[in-house]
Amino acid sequence: MKTFSRRHALCLGAAATAAPFLKLRAQEAGQKKLGVALLGLGDYATKQLGPALKKTSNARLAAIITGSPDKVPKWQQEYEIPDSGVYDYKNLEKIADNKDVDIIYVVTPTALHPEYTIRALEAGKHVICEKPMAPTPEDCARMIKAAADQKKMLQIGYRLHWDPFHLRLMEAIKTKEFGDWKAIDVVDAGRMNDFTRHNAWRVNKELGIAGALYDLGVYCVQAMLYSAQEHPLKVTAKSWTEREKEFSQVPEHWEWELEFSGGRKAKALASYGQNGNHVKVETEKGEIRIDPAYGYSGQKGFTPTGAMDFKPVFQQQLQIEGQVEAILSGKPSKVPGEMGRRDIQVIRGIMEAAESGKTVEFGKFDY
Repeated sequence: MKTFSRRHALCLGAAATAAPFLKLRAQEAGQKKLGVALLGLGDYATKQLGPALKKTSNARLAAIITGSPDKVPKWQQEYEIPDSGVYDYKNLEKIADNKDVDIIYVVTPTALHPEYTIRALEAGKHVICEKPMAPTPEDCARMIKAAADQKKMLQIGYRLHWDPFHLRLMEAIKTKEFGDWKAIDVVDAGRMNDFTRHNAWRVNKELGIAGALYDLGVYCVQAMLYSAQEHPLKVTAKSWTEREKEFSQVPEHWEWELEFSGGRKAKALASYGQNGNHVKVETEKGEIRIDPAYGYSGQKGFTPTGAMDFKPVFQQQLQIEGQVEAILSGKPSKVPGEMGRRDIQVIRGIMEAAESGKTVEFGKFDY
């Protein structure tokens, strides 16, 4: 049985209660908030990360890096960013001299993650890289090596590791509260009808790599692995397209099945043409279910003993606070680059299985 590392198990915890602790810690230490630079000012940075940084107890938005000069005035005004905190992709290296910036958060299309992550690390900054981490495991390895060479921390933007519903699921599986799991079913799918603006890169092979498999499938892979609490042994998969005009570069639908120890199976669907949003784990004592599961809010969860009762949280706020705390404390991150590389290894196995039509066995996982 290929189980998760002890380090990963120790990182699981009730992060939804962490914000008051982090605020108290910062106040007691009298420390300034760490400065964050957002690299990429698209939809996610604008609607989620920027607002989250207004609320974080141990971090603040100190700089922006963008290839769209027209966006700069609004960001400067809303977040009081000085001219010295504005950079473009060409002069990114100059941020090394900005002592107000401690962390660069990379929020670009997937294909650009390796370049900007490595450049940010070489500028002497810690990095949070959005998911999925990179196109290939080899890209991930280069990013991890750059972090090690610069003695900086590289973390992945896996916000659901701070969501109380998903933490409840992880803890129940880890402790076998309802016995061993028997089967897993995960779906993250949404019918895409607008292929312009912030969706254009998602159906572009060069930038989005494999469409829904990377964009939505990474949530499925994550859910499968923290629901199983062990590594998969093999995978079968298929992909197909119905709207061929719109999906000329990447498949519209991806479906796969991971096999774990004891022959147990986990099935998944990631799609830009269907709708669905859940994690279902059948255990010896009944079903653990989060449905809907992956949104920024609105989760509903159930266990064999009843409904999960959690108040809404600002996931990105808790995520950034937790990631900053890892930097401040020097303790291992809950979501390190090695976890991101593991997930890309699984995703590439899915792609290989779908292309070949054969079962693909996984090699060694380093995390």
